[in-house]
Amino acid sequence: MKQIRPYPKVTVTRKAESSVLSGHPWIYNTELTNADPYRNGGLVDVLNPHGSYLGTGFINDRSKIRVRLISRNANDTFDEAFFERRLRYAWEYRKSVMGGDLSCCRVIFGEADSFPGLTVDRFGNILVTQTLSLGIEKIKPMLFRLLYEILTGDGQKIDGIYERNDVGIRGLEGMEQGKGFFPLDGVPVPGSTKTRISENGVEYLVDFENGQKTGFFLDQKYNRRAVARLCRGKRVLDCFTDTGSFALNAARAGAERVRSVDISATAIAAAQENARLNGLESRIDFETANVFDLLPKLAEEPGHDYDLVILDPPAFTKSRQTVRNAERGYKEINYRAMKLLPRGGYLATCSCSHFMTDELFRSVLRSAASDAQVSLRQIEARQQAPDHPILWNVPETDYLKFYIFQIV
Repeated sequence: MKQIRPYPKVTVTRKAESSVLSGHPWIYNTELTNADPYRNGGLVDVLNPHGSYLGTGFINDRSKIRVRLISRNANDTFDEAFFERRLRYAWEYRKSVMGGDLSCCRVIFGEADSFPGLTVDRFGNILVTQTLSLGIEKIKPMLFRLLYEILTGDGQKIDGIYERNDVGIRGLEGMEQGKGFFPLDGVPVPGSTKTRISENGVEYLVDFENGQKTGFFLDQKYNRRAVARLCRGKRVLDCFTDTGSFALNAARAGAERVRSVDISATAIAAAQENARLNGLESRIDFETANVFDLLPKLAEEPGHDYDLVILDPPAFTKSRQTVRNAERGYKEINYRAMKLLPRGGYLATCSCSHFMTDELFRSVLRSAASDAQVSLRQIEARQQAPDHPILWNVPETDYLKFYIFQIV
């Protein structure tokens, strides 16, 4: 007997069917051909043009991504037990791949953990969340309670969950912006929106209310450690320093001198505070400056004797339409860094934009090296830490490209 499904049905194009069968969880607004009445943020069954089941997901006609699939199994029942299994699976994955390094990690990474539009970062005893899809927004009270129970039940101390929903993209889903602690029954609200963490042996004060994104970038954790291995005795220039993480790792690893630069005075103040926290303030020179302006000036200054330059810029593009402009930006800073470094010097450089593919980024680096009349000896090619897992069938999860070179 055919199973009676409780969800509205939507029919999609052959193009969407092909995408779903390849494993991608998104169906765009132009790919629906027919739909039963539904409620935004609710679940729908997705059918191919012949009426066969493809999957179930959250629907929202306010979004360009009309349906975000959460399952392709027609036998799944989307009750609390289903979501608890998913959350527990995500946590067990972190326990496996992070080797016990769990006090600061990404616990939920959106589509890569089958929670579309949801980010959960752990900073010590605080979980910081960002919810960017209406379907997850509607069930977040259940999800956050379950997540708290799973982690505390596993011996982890969690003092609160803080929401960083102050992002414009929520408007595209028909949701309001805001931030603040999420109420958990029986859990008192923490009295501060700052917390102290330790990563790679470096201490940081994380302002999860006002810092970028959720307050601190966890994806570069092991890339910082990889660069630190090269820093002993080196003169280091850390560009786009933000909270000073690469500079602090360099100084702690024994760099002779570190110069730390960011265009944001607020970021520099936070980096200086972190340096004081680690007793490294006398070993790092902090400067508020535009890196695009500073790099060519440094090349003209006497004594610009840097052995290692670190380029960790923000995403220069967040859409396909601006990729060409981003190429020019990445080429400019990498060209200037290559010109600044002596033969035998080291360059650590990255792009955190999904739209700047690895192939394209490598092409930009080749072009910059050609113009600078240097050769690049690759030491390491790296990506984001494994708590930000990459699904090969979901290219959007593969965003961080990180290279370490010697200039020869």
